[in-house]
Formats: sequence, structure tokens, C-alpha cells
Amino acid sequence: MAQPAVVIPEKIYFKIGEVCDLVGVQTHVLRYWETEFPTLSPQKNRSGQRTYRRRDVEMALRIKELLYDEMFTIAGAKKKLQAETREGTKLKIVHPEPPREERVRPVEPSLFDEDIEIEDDAIELSDDDRETASGLSHDQHDAMKALAAQLLELREMLRRPPSA
Repeated sequence: MAQPAVVIPEKIYFKIGEVCDLVGVQTHVLRYWETEFPTLSPQKNRSGQRTYRRRDVEMALRIKELLYDEMFTIAGAKKKLQAETREGTKLKIVHPEPPREERVRPVEPSLFDEDIEIEDDAIELSDDDRETASGLSHDQHDAMKALAAQLLELREMLRRPPSA
């Protein structure tokens, strides 16, 4: 029984209640998932409230799909998410908000308009070899990949026409 596609609003940050409404779970469930799934890690603002990014919402939706639809255990869902992360699989269950009928200002081409693909090295390297080849540890390499993915996501957000 597949869940209907969820439309995530075009926002940079979401409060825990908004994420719970989008995902369809209660706050205690979402907080529990944060303890079990390291990939679901919202930041906290100055007042200590959780602030979820779009990627966190997508991850929560994927976790729900694995646990509720595909009937994975927590351990099984962790392994599946780790495998998907290693493969670079994009989350497929989220669809962008439909475009509004508005006047769109033309976007002039810039130096950064070329498409960039984030891929793992074609050759599998051991952690020691990767550290020697790039000068980065395995954790640093993964952190740089995650940062690059977030920067590409921000670039896509900036390319979209402004909403009223």
C-alpha cells in the first residue's frame, strides 16, 4: 500500500510540527527516528527548537516508507538507507511543489549554470588509499560530498522563480 506523493513546500527550514504533518507521524515518533537514523539530524536554532531542512523531510518520508510500506525493521531500514547513501540513490518519493502561474523573470546564464554530477570515485579505494589519494579521511570525504549535495540543492532553489 503505497503512500500518496507528498508535496513539500518551498521553504528552507521546517518546524517539527510541520514535518510531522507532512510525514504523517507524531512528534515522539520523529524524535525516536532521530536517535535511530543518523541521516535524520535536524539542526537546532538559538532557542533550542529543531529546524528541519528539505533533505531531512525527504529522509523522514523515506524512513516512513521503509518502515510502514516495505515493512523493514529499524535495523533493516538502517542498512537499506546506508546502502542507498553509498550508491548515491536520490530519494524518489517527494515531488516538487507545482509551479504557480506567475510572471517569471528571465534568468541570465552565468558561469555556474553547467550541470554538476556528484559521483563516487570510479575505483573503489580503501580508507587508507582514499586518505592518501585525496588528503581527506573517509569521514571528511563523506562530509564534503554531503556539503556539495546541499550546495547543489541551494543552487536549484535559487534558480526557481520567486514565489509571491
